[in-house]
Amino acid sequence: MKKYRICLFLFLGVSVICILIAFFVRRSQEGASLENRNETGIEQLETEETQETVVEDQMVANQERVQAHPVQEEYYLVAEDGMLLIFLKDQKTICLYTHMPLMDFPPKERTKLREGIWFSSMAEVFHYLESYTS
Repeated sequence: MKKYRICLFLFLGVSVICILIAFFVRRSQEGASLENRNETGIEQLETEETQETVVEDQMVANQERVQAHPVQEEYYLVAEDGMLLIFLKDQKTICLYTHMPLMDFPPKERTKLREGIWFSSMAEVFHYLESYTS
């Protein structure tokens, strides 16, 4: 009986040692692969930073010649020939044909649409149209 206990403890001891060795070997391999990935990632980041720096330098060099133009974000929604059209701020350039008949709107809104409604963004125009067509 004593021999079986000694064999059992010896077997368990050797098993635990093998498991610990396997754990540490695998952990060191994962660490090495992560370092390789990090080095590759750092090289890529350095490359991207250099590319961005070049672009920024070029932008600064050309900044004197570049003039900022504010974006015209005003739209005019108006009914013409019974259909709704969206014009740009100049009220001449058609931005979008909605193909929505004027008859889909309540009478009070029809009069507003015949006169025209101003919106500061296209999102507001779509929100307005969606509120009356849904």
